[in-house]
Amino acid sequence: MIELIPAIDIINGQCVRLTKGDYDQKTVYRDAPAEVAKEFEALGFKRLHVVDLDGAKSKHIVNEAVLDAITTQTQLIVDFGGGIKTDDDIEKAFASGASMVTVGSIAVTQPDLFMGWLEKYGAEKMILGADVRHGKISINGWKEDSDEDLLPFLRKYVDAGVRTVLCTEISKDGTLSGPAIDLYKRVMDAYPELHLIASGGVSSQEDILALDAAGIPAVVFGKAIYEGKINLKELWDWQNA
Repeated sequence: MIELIPAIDIINGQCVRLTKGDYDQKTVYRDAPAEVAKEFEALGFKRLHVVDLDGAKSKHIVNEAVLDAITTQTQLIVDFGGGIKTDDDIEKAFASGASMVTVGSIAVTQPDLFMGWLEKYGAEKMILGADVRHGKISINGWKEDSDEDLLPFLRKYVDAGVRTVLCTEISKDGTLSGPAIDLYKRVMDAYPELHLIASGGVSSQEDILALDAAGIPAVVFGKAIYEGKINLKELWDWQNA
């Protein structure tokens, strides 16, 4: 059964969503992310994906106070990403209550630093972020595309011990146009041992059923929740039937 992970993206301390990672296409949904997190927990969810979009843009963590509020007011297992560029950033994320961190740009620009974190904190606390646009890994809040192709990029880190990957198809993210199932299947075919978290484009419960049928281990979804496209109670009941 696919693991369900609702998402909270943060700008200026508010719960927002972008379209295709474009900061000029921002919708603010709620003013208190911790209250949203508590609602997810009340429905029975155990996991939460939190992204500091200010941090991703600024290249350092900005919204650690929001992360701390979420982790102190809920029992959710939170993975946190956005702006983790230095030892100070990753320590700040864990000190603010993150159970895991999602790191993408550093794995491209400073692979030795990422490898050091992987060794220091362990694979169970490190999620490799693989955000893809036109087949290339995107970095720095999706403002730049690297020269790294997805599958070879993943290979060196899978060989190094990475076991969890969050893969976002940027062209799908925030569009409610359906997930990039073929992309995720290619990843799973190449690396069946991975705990792959699909992200981007989920628009309905049917999309999640399709990901589950394709054998994708986990899914992150956000906009479909805030736009009322998914009934979380029905989804939770389906998973626990």
